[in-house]
Amino acid sequence: MTLQEFFYMGGYGVFVWPSYGLALVVLLVNLIVPHWRERRILRQMARRNRR
Repeated sequence: MTLQEFFYMGGYGVFVWPSYGLALVVLLVNLIVPHWRERRILRQMARRNRR
């Protein structure tokens, strides 16, 4: 099996690789967004405490 055959996946690579890409994007968003929200909330709390 060559690398090209692996990526082609018997003709189904057109469907498989984009779905892997989409799953990767969703996983990354699930990691990054909570971190951004936590930082925003902590900044808001710090601002309120300074008042």
